[in-house]
Amino acid sequence: MMIKIGDSLPQMTLMKATPDGPEPLETASYFANRTTVLFAVPGAFTPTCSARHLPGFVERRDDFTAKGVDQVACISVNDGFVMGAWGESANATGQIDMIADGNGEFAQALGLDMDSSGFGMGLRSRRYAMIVEDNVVKALNVEEPGTFEVSSADYVLNQL
Repeated sequence: MMIKIGDSLPQMTLMKATPDGPEPLETASYFANRTTVLFAVPGAFTPTCSARHLPGFVERRDDFTAKGVDQVACISVNDGFVMGAWGESANATGQIDMIADGNGEFAQALGLDMDSSGFGMGLRSRRYAMIVEDNVVKALNVEEPGTFEVSSADYVLNQL
């Protein structure tokens, strides 16, 4: 079952890319007592994700802060090293938290996983963006397969 507005995020451990390498991230504390914009991509370094999705959030980071967002995070079913390298290549370091859902457990817990084995990518996350306040989903924008509209930085900014 897919997560919905008003639901709390699942409590689990993910990995956050840092300059010193991946570090454990507990969702319960990461999302507590703050407003977070979390957006998910099917894969680091993939075309739409690299050309449009992540860059839009990097470019508009200050606009999110101005609207009261405490942190912006990108999550993908990739390992922490890949997320770190992708963040560096996209000039996202220090602006966007790059979070690894290495085994896809978070995507599955949200009901937002998809089978991309036909593309040789295995289990992945659907493309989405959400606004989370103190661990509770306040807005959820899930893309239809092959689209990039409702999870863009501009679309989310208009919801704040």
